Amino acid sequence: MQRQPLVIGNWKMNGSKPLIARMAAVFAAHPELLQQVEVAICPPAVLLTSWCEATQALAIRAGVQDVNEHADGAHTGEHSVQLMAEAGAAYVLLGHSERRQLYADTNTRVAAKLQQLLAYQTRPVRGVLCVGESASEREQEQTMTVIEAQLESALATLAVEQLGQLVIAYEPVWAIGTGLTASPAQAQQVHGFIRNWLVNKWGASGAAVQLLYGGSVKADNATALFAEADIDGGLIGGASLQAEEFLAICTAAQARSR
Repeated sequence: MQRQPLVIGNWKMNGSKPLIARMAAVFAAHPELLQQVEVAICPPAVLLTSWCEATQALAIRAGVQDVNEHADGAHTGEHSVQLMAEAGAAYVLLGHSERRQLYADTNTRVAAKLQQLLAYQTRPVRGVLCVGESASEREQEQTMTVIEAQLESALATLAVEQLGQLVIAYEPVWAIGTGLTASPAQAQQVHGFIRNWLVNKWGASGAAVQLLYGGSVKADNATALFAEADIDGGLIGGASLQAEEFLAICTAAQARSR
C-alpha cells in the first residue's frame, strides 16, 4: 500500500524566530519536495504563530508537542486541543517518551489526551502517538509487550473512521538524544509488529496508518531507515534544528513516494 511519506520535526524546548526564518527559506526553495512529502515542525508552543506566519505560503504543516487531557478549565500553563488547533496546529505529539518519563504521562493520561483530540472536530488535528521501550525493557526482551500495552491503552476505543487522524511513531527510548539508533532491521521489526497489530484490529484501514521512526535519525542513516517496508518517515529531534540536515532527511523520505 502506498502511504504518503511524513517527516515531523520536534524542536522540544529549542528554536527561535531566526531559525524559523532560516527553515522557511530552505524549504521555500524546494516546493517539489513538499508536494511529495508531508512535512511538519512542532516548535515550542510560544513559537507556533511565528512558524505559521513564516510558512503560510508553503505546503508545510505546524504541530505542537503536547496538549492537556481536559477541554478547558483551571490548568495553569497547559493548552487544550482547541487552543492549539485555533493557533494553527495540524499535528499533536502524544506520549513522547520525555513526557512519559518526566511529566507523568501514563498510558491512561495519553489515552485521555487522544480522546480530547478526537472529540474536537471544529478544526481536526492529527495525533502522533509515540510508543517505545527503554534499554532495560529491550534487554529483557519486553519490547513488543511494552509497545502492545501502549497501543492497547491509547487505541482501545478508537473507531475505524477515526484512523485518519492517527499517526504512530516508534521511538526506542534508548535511542533518543543518545546518538544510538536502531538498525533498519531492528526498527522494521517493531514497525512490522505495529503494522500487524493495526491490520488485525482494523484490516485495510490499519494498513493505511503512517508509521514513523524516531531515535537519532540523521541525514546519513535516514535513507536506509526509510527504505524499510513499514517505516513511512521520521519523527526527528535534534537534526530538525539544522535546516539543511532536516531538508536532507525529508529528501530521503521522498523516495517512498515514487
